Amino acid sequence: MPSVIVIGAGSGIGAAVARRFARQRLPVALIARSEATLAAVAGTLAPSGVQTVCLAADSADEVALREVLDAAVAQLGVPEAIVYNAAIIQRDRPGELSVQGQMAAWAVNVIGALTAAAHLAPAMARRGGGSFIVTGGMPEPDPRYTSLSLGKAGVRALVSLLDKQYGPEGVHVATVTVAGAVAPGTVFDPEDIAEHYWRLHAQPRGSWQREVIHR
Repeated sequence: MPSVIVIGAGSGIGAAVARRFARQRLPVALIARSEATLAAVAGTLAPSGVQTVCLAADSADEVALREVLDAAVAQLGVPEAIVYNAAIIQRDRPGELSVQGQMAAWAVNVIGALTAAAHLAPAMARRGGGSFIVTGGMPEPDPRYTSLSLGKAGVRALVSLLDKQYGPEGVHVATVTVAGAVAPGTVFDPEDIAEHYWRLHAQPRGSWQREVIHR
């Protein structure tokens, strides 16, 4: 059945995107590290009445992420859309994080998205297509957020690579670049940002965009 998997289903953009897709009657699989976070986000989907699957995993743990993706497919089928929203958002200037700390951030910010795409995009293509959308940010690198700036630059490169790999097979790979701090009631309200994800997903193939910037 058509469905959406939201990886990094936290209380901000992840939850808003899940609600936006649920409004279109798509069943939703939520993936996050915390059971409490999953329960809270699932609670906001209850009024929609759509089937919701909650799966706990750290997106930096390749084995765990692949296992929950398989579990989502077993319950909801190959998804029509995957949204990768996991990120480590932290303040760190150049040299303040250890190599291990930088690698840990990179694993969540970039490699988790690569793992998810490599695991499911081929099946999406075989099923007839779909969308794989990654939350981007930091259009201008900021030395106060070094690991995040590096990660979002990596996201932009990854989306280009995935588009070249899976786009010809019918999978729309794109990024929503959020150029500011997300907060309800501001110009960076997550409900407004979530609209970009749905519009990207709904775009006909001849009109695909690879990046939308929310300023």
